[in-house]
Amino acid sequence: MTAPSTFGLSTEARNLHWLLSNLVEEVPGVHSVTVVSSDGLMLLSSDPGHLATPATGGGQDGPKGSSADLATIVSGIGSLTIGAAKLMDGGGVKQTMVAMDEGSVFVMSISDGSLLGVHATPDCDMSVIAYHMALFVGRAGHVLTPELRSELRKSMERAQ
Repeated sequence: MTAPSTFGLSTEARNLHWLLSNLVEEVPGVHSVTVVSSDGLMLLSSDPGHLATPATGGGQDGPKGSSADLATIVSGIGSLTIGAAKLMDGGGVKQTMVAMDEGSVFVMSISDGSLLGVHATPDCDMSVIAYHMALFVGRAGHVLTPELRSELRKSMERAQ
């Protein structure tokens, strides 16, 4: 899969692409980022290909670490935690973090039911990543209208 071109996209869509790219480039330890719709479809994805090395298996060239994999994981984690919160009468899920030996995955809810997911290094500063995710959610949440989600989906479909 290739990263979608921002040519021909609305200003809002281009801004979201810029925010996503900025999150990957500016926050230490971030490998890749994705936004998944409430129905599990990838709306936005960073292009982690430049971070890929044969030793890590990262990037979009192989099955492990691909943008589609991250979107699937984020969607699954989101669904699981939402179900758990309902069973425990815990209210809405704001953020989920999975720490592994070789990395971390963060999932944060966006106001429209979409999810922001970040794959990061095991030694990342979790508070810095959570802070930048919250900034993204704050900036993206109010512009992710049904029309923009549709535009982003079509953009991702064309890129495949």
